[in-house]
Amino acid sequence: MAKPLALVTGAGIGIGQATAVALGKAGYHVVVTDVLEKEGRATARRISARGSAEFHVLDVTDTKAVNAVVAAVEKRHKRGLSAIVNNAGIAKKLPTAKLTDADWDLTHEVDLKGMMRVVRAAAPGMKKQKQGAVVCLSSIAGYTVGWADHVPYVAAKGGIAGLVKGFAIDLAPFGIRVNGIAPGLIRTAQSLDPVHSVGAKGLQAMVPRVPLGRIGTPDEIADVVLFLISEQARYITGQVLTVDGGMTVAL
Repeated sequence: MAKPLALVTGAGIGIGQATAVALGKAGYHVVVTDVLEKEGRATARRISARGSAEFHVLDVTDTKAVNAVVAAVEKRHKRGLSAIVNNAGIAKKLPTAKLTDADWDLTHEVDLKGMMRVVRAAAPGMKKQKQGAVVCLSSIAGYTVGWADHVPYVAAKGGIAGLVKGFAIDLAPFGIRVNGIAPGLIRTAQSLDPVHSVGAKGLQAMVPRVPLGRIGTPDEIADVVLFLISEQARYITGQVLTVDGGMTVAL
């Protein structure tokens, strides 16, 4: 029996990598995609050591590239995708006084519109199968709280909640579920960046604000992704789950 197909964007590092590896262990054939070719190929090789994976360079801001990758995967495997994990994203420190249209547009092209492109490309194949699950990675920054000097990021991540709801309604008649996850403080390359994020010292300083008393790991987000695409979540759609160790409820 053929393995179900799962496509993960931004799977070269961080949450995307952890999710891709978890999917491989769960029995999926994982389509690893990223603009980071070296890291993406390494993720695919790691999965292939015990499972099944392939790698495609993919810039989610490029509509033709997104359409081509999805079409190539469907043609090779002779079926549509079973799951999509929209994880690719960028976060840059952009003070409003210096914010340009180009800065705004790039963040939204990657963090929000990129997700739309992937779902739009894969939807016809999923509809034919009358099944599928999509998970989009948002953030508590945008979904629940703001973030100083990151207005484009906050706006894009907040917009994911609307994207999830819209797609959930449109695709529900075809048995396709669409949900999101809003991670809190997770130890990733992005959060450890002292220029565009809080950095290692900043993360440690914020631990007292997390009721569970620690910073989360990419694996803990991957576990929630696996739940949302599984049969255990078969009656859940249009939702964004906050996974933050209780941080936002304690504010």
